[in-house]
Amino acid sequence: MEPTISFFSGLQISDLWYLMEAAWRTVLISALSITIGTVLGVVFGWILYEGRWAAALTLGPLLDVFRSVPLIIQLVLFYNFAPIIGLNLDPFFSGVVILGIYCASLVANVARGGMEAVSRPMRRAARSLGMSYWQDLRYIVLPIGGRAVFPSWVGVALGVMKDSALVSVLGYIELLKASQILITRTQEPLLILTIAGAFYFALSYPISRYAASIEKRWTS
Repeated sequence: MEPTISFFSGLQISDLWYLMEAAWRTVLISALSITIGTVLGVVFGWILYEGRWAAALTLGPLLDVFRSVPLIIQLVLFYNFAPIIGLNLDPFFSGVVILGIYCASLVANVARGGMEAVSRPMRRAARSLGMSYWQDLRYIVLPIGGRAVFPSWVGVALGVMKDSALVSVLGYIELLKASQILITRTQEPLLILTIAGAFYFALSYPISRYAASIEKRWTS
């Protein structure tokens, strides 16, 4: 009698390590994208704040494109058209570029809102004390405006971290892609997705709680 050949196997300890490695890749691509997006977003927000109508007619529509077009479409288009202009990027760096720009388009409006939260009389008072424009921006506008929109920025950051799962369409093996690979092999979708969801929760919850503690400290 011939032995039975099984193409599937149950979940193993090594699979948990595989998911942990994929979770680390999710953290890595998210951290880089959020950092780049935050820096660019603050710059774009400042341009929108100071540029007024000129910025609203030029930079504003461009940022609206990245906010409006589904992220998965942006990822696929950039990854396939980047080599045409000489950018031979792997899935990781392609994901960082698009996630970073997408994050920047969201942070730009958040940053502009924070700057607008600082009243003009307060800024005039700072200038009357001898502060330069850049000193006023550094010591008055950014600290006060940053506190006002900090919760919104945290929401954007957590959203970008979850949206990083879409980079899997490019072949980058992050947490969701690794889960799909294990589901195909183990045929245990509920168990694998539950574990993946637990990993996402373990990544997101400490950030949200730490952000809440910072807010509480600021308001106390």
